[in-house]
Amino acid sequence: MLKKRKNQSFLQGAFVLASSMIIVKSFGMIYKIVLANMFGGVGTGLFNAAYALYNPLFMLATAGFPIAISRMVSESVANSRYRDVKKIHRVSVPIFVITGCVCFILMVVGSFVYVNLIKTPNAIFAILALSPTVLFGCLMSIYRGYFEGMRNMVPTAVSEIIEATFKLFVGLTMAYLTIRFGKSQYESTGYVLGMKCTSLEQATSYIMPIAVGAAITGISLGGIMGFIYLYVRYRRNGDGITDEELRKSPRPRSDRETIRIMVRTAIPIGMGAILLSITDVIDTSLVQSRIYDIMQTEPEALLNIYGTLIPDSVYYAGETHTYLFGCYGYASTLTMLITSLTQVFGSSALPSVTAAWTSKDRGKLKQSLETVLRVTLMVTIPSGIGLAVLSGPVLSLIYGSPNVSNEVEIATKVLTTMGIAVIFVGTSTPICSMLQAVGRVDMPLKLMAIGMTAKIVTNYVLVGIPEINIQGAPIGTFVCYMFISVVGIFFLCRYTRVVPNFMSILIKPLLAALVCGVGAFVSYNIINYFMSGKIATILAIVVAIIIYIVCLFFFKAIQKDDVLQMPKGAKIAKFLERRGLI
Repeated sequence: MLKKRKNQSFLQGAFVLASSMIIVKSFGMIYKIVLANMFGGVGTGLFNAAYALYNPLFMLATAGFPIAISRMVSESVANSRYRDVKKIHRVSVPIFVITGCVCFILMVVGSFVYVNLIKTPNAIFAILALSPTVLFGCLMSIYRGYFEGMRNMVPTAVSEIIEATFKLFVGLTMAYLTIRFGKSQYESTGYVLGMKCTSLEQATSYIMPIAVGAAITGISLGGIMGFIYLYVRYRRNGDGITDEELRKSPRPRSDRETIRIMVRTAIPIGMGAILLSITDVIDTSLVQSRIYDIMQTEPEALLNIYGTLIPDSVYYAGETHTYLFGCYGYASTLTMLITSLTQVFGSSALPSVTAAWTSKDRGKLKQSLETVLRVTLMVTIPSGIGLAVLSGPVLSLIYGSPNVSNEVEIATKVLTTMGIAVIFVGTSTPICSMLQAVGRVDMPLKLMAIGMTAKIVTNYVLVGIPEINIQGAPIGTFVCYMFISVVGIFFLCRYTRVVPNFMSILIKPLLAALVCGVGAFVSYNIINYFMSGKIATILAIVVAIIIYIVCLFFFKAIQKDDVLQMPKGAKIAKFLERRGLI
């Protein structure tokens, strides 16, 4: 029996996805922290190199179709065209299956060229282990975009938790067993994988590429299980469209027309995503190549800057470029937690804004745009400022092992700049989603093309300067996403002819976040006199959160309409109104 369909508001959908995201990212954070402590800078660099190839191929495989499906489904539901909704799902299946298979083969074959390009041949094991995720990620996209378009975020949320669970427990277990096997073989025979080792450190370096690949098998298995869940759920529960709704629905478009609209919508979206991922590959290769060039021409310059922070074993093995890129990964892992949350806002915003735009209700559209922007900035601004202010303490808290203290010290300066950049990185995703929701699917592609070009040029110049080296990478990110966010808001206002209340969406959250940042810095330095650094960091974060929440209410930054869209929003709004907080 089909379950009755329940549409979720923007904040309800965002709440569902955010709840799952907290679980997913917590698991992911534990996964990466344990692996970082287990692998060190070189292993982390191998791990990140695999993802740098995976991301563009996955974007190529999906090519914007999940977003296109979500937009088409939400638009069809708003117009009561339920037969079209069914047809959109049916014609999308072969598209994802074919592209998933093709890109899986491309990743396997292309991996051998890619590892030579980035001068990291040991990354081949991690890439091959990750390659099945391309195929099963595509198969999951068949259902995720469809359910999100129906404004039901639960299936996506559950499938993501399943993925994260297998990634954490299977991945870590496999990595641990592989490293244990290598050490045991060395201790008993003096060899690892048939190679003679003169020290335990050398034995570990030989087994490391295999261990990274073993860790990634958990990710691939998670993708398989996530797809199985979505497939079974759809078969058992359906999508909630009733027989009566189908009978009253107008005649659907033809298969050819449905595919034409889907492709026309997906191409600019997909091109933007592909451009983003290709740029990441270029950026990964460029950053490591520029540091590699420095080590060939001016190695003393880097050694003078970092001194003993770069281990002798890394330097003499010619892996300094991979090591520093791995340190950059320590910082980017933390910032990804924020950008993942705002991607949730983007996914939830698209069907809500599409419905408001399709109904031609300017009041509802203005409310939707303001809610998305306000909630996004209320998250990105304090998070970015907090990471910048407490970069060192936060990294030391997360990566507490003495084995990676050198990597943490290098990553601290990266995170200080990256914290400010992440404000714009996180804000850009919902802005691009809203542009797509109102029909300007071409605009994010244009913005990204210019922004990514600026990023590549900036990184090429700055990273190539020995005194700046890896610290130049977050500056390129800042330049890129500041352009996308600022210009994106301009065109969103221009096209919709809706000008949001910037005092409400920007100024008030910014004032609250600045007070929060000062509170975090001062409280940490005071508490650190009396308690250990880790406890001081945790307490400083708690103090900063309390200060920020108080400031949000003090500046009246939270609106009643925002609260009403939350689960149990009416009761919460009534409670806050009685106390004069909204």
